[in-house]
Amino acid sequence: MMENNGKIDKAIHFLSQYLHGKERALELALTCFFSRGHLLIEDLPGLGKTTLAIAIAKVLGLTFGRIQCTSDLLPSDITGVSIFDKNTGAFIFQPGPIFNHIVLVDEINRATPKTQSALLEAMGEKQVTIEGRTYDLPRPFLVIATQNPTEQFGTFPLPESQMDRFMMKISIGYPPREAEREILRGGSKRRAIQALEPMMGKQEVMEIQDRIRTGVYLSEKVLDYLLNIIEATRANEYLLSGLSTRGALALVNTAKSSAFFSGKDYVVPENIKRVAEYVIPHRVLFREEYESVNKKEIIKSILEEVPVPA
Repeated sequence: MMENNGKIDKAIHFLSQYLHGKERALELALTCFFSRGHLLIEDLPGLGKTTLAIAIAKVLGLTFGRIQCTSDLLPSDITGVSIFDKNTGAFIFQPGPIFNHIVLVDEINRATPKTQSALLEAMGEKQVTIEGRTYDLPRPFLVIATQNPTEQFGTFPLPESQMDRFMMKISIGYPPREAEREILRGGSKRRAIQALEPMMGKQEVMEIQDRIRTGVYLSEKVLDYLLNIIEATRANEYLLSGLSTRGALALVNTAKSSAFFSGKDYVVPENIKRVAEYVIPHRVLFREEYESVNKKEIIKSILEEVPVPA
């Protein structure tokens, strides 16, 4: 286990040379990926979301696809189409960009609800059905979707039920001053990242995913602590609805990845705390009168109130 953990550490350290000031975002994205979840990044343009996605794909030796969402984007632009071949007299399937290991879906809230639904169905089922035929998506499979929090005109906000499809929601934010100094001095690293040699391969990545899922232990004491957090979200006065069972599973899986990344084969409460603010807030519904309250602050206060097992 430690050998695989070391490879992830090396990958994070290596990519940090190209992603100045994005080390935490990189760690969270990899946590989500190795937990077999999908990631939503809510941030302003120009902060390195595309570079982050390409870098992860390159270093893990996986294929990369990009979908730029617009209001006229069709489901078939994502999934692919069957084209009639005059030579053979048969329809040949031309796969869309969703048929990659890592898919960046830029500005997902600019796509229409119908197109969003097709994408989110593919994310959940890990397969697409076109003209009665079902096609499996590649394994491993990660969608990194982005949306701009400040733009409302011409957008179609994701319904709360669809937000639950994303295992984690993060923000990259502006880089620290010294990191930005390095970026300004060295310029864009996009071309250098495109030329990166992989540090892992598809098979090894899936083996690590399996090892995290089955080899990282969650004790009854820590599970009770996690259940107490879940129940606290459901009983909180600010919240109309708390964490769903799907959300609870996401918390378990990301906590396991967090433990693995820190070199442990068992989960401790600190692992749960480390991922909770990225797993829970986008899944809970606030009461109308508390809509302006900061969701992350409420989740942090819940974590502070729930007793940590000795």
